[in-house]
Amino acid sequence: MKCVSTFSIVALAPNGDLGVAVASKFLAVGSVVPWLEAGVGAVATQSFANTTFGPRGLELMRDGLTLPAVAAQLESGDDEFQQRQFGLVNAHGEAFTFSGSACNPWAGGRTGPGFAAQGNLLAGPQVVDALADTFASTESQPLAERLLAALLAADRAGGDRRGRQSAAIAVVRKGGGYGGFNDRLLDLRVDDHADPVPELERLHRIHNLFFTRPDAKDLLALDDAVIARLLGVLDRSGAAAAGRAWGDETRAAFLSLVGRENLEERIPNLDGVDRVALEYLEERF
Repeated sequence: MKCVSTFSIVALAPNGDLGVAVASKFLAVGSVVPWLEAGVGAVATQSFANTTFGPRGLELMRDGLTLPAVAAQLESGDDEFQQRQFGLVNAHGEAFTFSGSACNPWAGGRTGPGFAAQGNLLAGPQVVDALADTFASTESQPLAERLLAALLAADRAGGDRRGRQSAAIAVVRKGGGYGGFNDRLLDLRVDDHADPVPELERLHRIHNLFFTRPDAKDLLALDDAVIARLLGVLDRSGAAAAGRAWGDETRAAFLSLVGRENLEERIPNLDGVDRVALEYLEERF
């Protein structure tokens, strides 16, 4: 798989989330580079990518190997290992990056606490420095925001010297996926775009709107003022006739509207109304 020119970062957050962010002048880079498993680790495999490094690397981490030992196992049996580049991070915060001697220059990587940043065929070392320095300086933010900020900084520092085409981000957390039934907290790709990293950020903002479960502080009690706002949304959306009082029928109509607008994660019931979701519905209607 000739995923030749790519920059990526793999990382562990203090809360145990694991993530990969990547960009490249390559169609659908997200289908090749990122591999993750909640509670185990994350792998980015690139530069004439050997995609077996993803599942094999995770299996070896699951078996308890140190990351240098994982890298040694990946090397065994790969006659083109010096063309490969990869980054590893495990659930203990160990990080490892490798750039083979046959990678296209500029190629290299850096590691820091809980992350590995790497790239090849780049505008220069400043691209990896931007990845690493931006990630390290944003500790107070959630992992996805840190990864996206690092990716954008690296892109604006020169990125892939051939240009731009695709970008991707993935974050895993035990039970963090839709409805709590899987671990895919975030899995977004921009497969072909003139400026893919800002487009990836836009998709992430939409993802946050529809899939972030609200904090208790963001729930509004159903007082008279909030009920008036709900009835206004129902009226303007056509989901209920104007002048209807708040009751079982209008409650059901509002929850039906929530489902129609894909806001079930934000408003699973009417024990309280998520402030962000209500503001979105007021703007939408």
